[in-house]
Amino acid sequence: MTRGYRGSGRVLTASLVGTAVEFYDFYIYATAAALVFGPLFFPASEPSIQLLLSYASLGVAFIARPVGASVFGHFGDRIGRKSTLVASLLLMGGSTLLIAFLPTYQTAGWLAPFLLCLLRFGQGFGLGGEWGGAALLAVENAPPGYRGRFGMFPQLGAPVGFLAANGLFLILGAVLDDAQFTAWGWRIPFLLSAILVGLGLWIRLKLTETPAFAAALAEAPPPSVPMAELFRDHLRATLAGTFSVVACFAIFYLTTTFALGYGTKTLGHDKEAFLGVQLVAILFMAGGIALAGSASDRWSPRAVLIGGCLASVVVGLLMGPLFGGGSLFLVGLFLALALLAMGFVYGPLGAFLPELFPARVRYTGASLTFNIGGILGGGLAPVAAQWLAERGGLFFAGLYISAAALISLVALALSSRRRPADA
Repeated sequence: MTRGYRGSGRVLTASLVGTAVEFYDFYIYATAAALVFGPLFFPASEPSIQLLLSYASLGVAFIARPVGASVFGHFGDRIGRKSTLVASLLLMGGSTLLIAFLPTYQTAGWLAPFLLCLLRFGQGFGLGGEWGGAALLAVENAPPGYRGRFGMFPQLGAPVGFLAANGLFLILGAVLDDAQFTAWGWRIPFLLSAILVGLGLWIRLKLTETPAFAAALAEAPPPSVPMAELFRDHLRATLAGTFSVVACFAIFYLTTTFALGYGTKTLGHDKEAFLGVQLVAILFMAGGIALAGSASDRWSPRAVLIGGCLASVVVGLLMGPLFGGGSLFLVGLFLALALLAMGFVYGPLGAFLPELFPARVRYTGASLTFNIGGILGGGLAPVAAQWLAERGGLFFAGLYISAAALISLVALALSSRRRPADA
């Protein structure tokens, strides 16, 4: 490794910790949306309508993510990866912290949900530039034969952030009663995000630019409008990358946000017990990511993604009999299987999406495909699954996962096997 083990360790830690911070911020919103945001910010006569409105606010970030991807991608391809990553972390961290100080609908009327959605937009805008930059930070520093294993580190930030977020909510649920949690306890995770953002900034400010970006600048000036060049010269790769992402987002938001809301409010499982089951299940996702990263270097990221999509089709068909089976053991079995499969449709993306594009437009390409795919796969997933489950049962909610996996499978089958020359 030309940068040495110490340098590589710093890069991998920065890609993992920064993404973990971002996903912690993102997940505490998702958890709060499933548990308390409905009655606090969205008045309605029926609890199910409150939950749907709360899930709809979750989707605001998916609208913001491609906007953030285009803006941060533009600067990431023109001025560099490091400074762009620092800016994205500051924006999302600041938006998350401000949510802790929001008034509720009871005290501020419709201003409260408006401000909530505005800050949710800020979260999504920041995350739009985060993942692509973290993935490039890892894979553009990877030695030959290690792109899959380096590229899995930003992906591992997702289960780490989820464990921190849901673990904290689990602790709060154990020490606070429902009235205390609803009144003020839910604000604590948003306040604590400031500490995590400071940690992420401290690590990232010590980094230097990636070799691939420096080489691209030495070869030619950066593109004036990276997005225009991306769509002009790499449209097929952009479409293939976008739809290849759909499966992982569908699985994740159905097994976390939707599962938590439906499992506790409709199926009647205890909230703390359900969060504990999710915390165990997320370890299977981490294991799947690690296995997929190693397998990607042995075969290819594309081959591993195809295998993961095939497994995800089967997992979707199991949602009805397992998740609705009546016991937490069956719920946990379904979540473990689904999140293990997600590890194989998510872990290789850190290597797969960047390799679709040359370095001069790679930040824009990887960020846009990841985040537009997120809209298609996860933006409306909790709302759609709730609607399907209420009208046809959990089997139909599971079909959402199977359909998303089939969409990604087709995109991967049609994607090019050829890597850019400067990959």
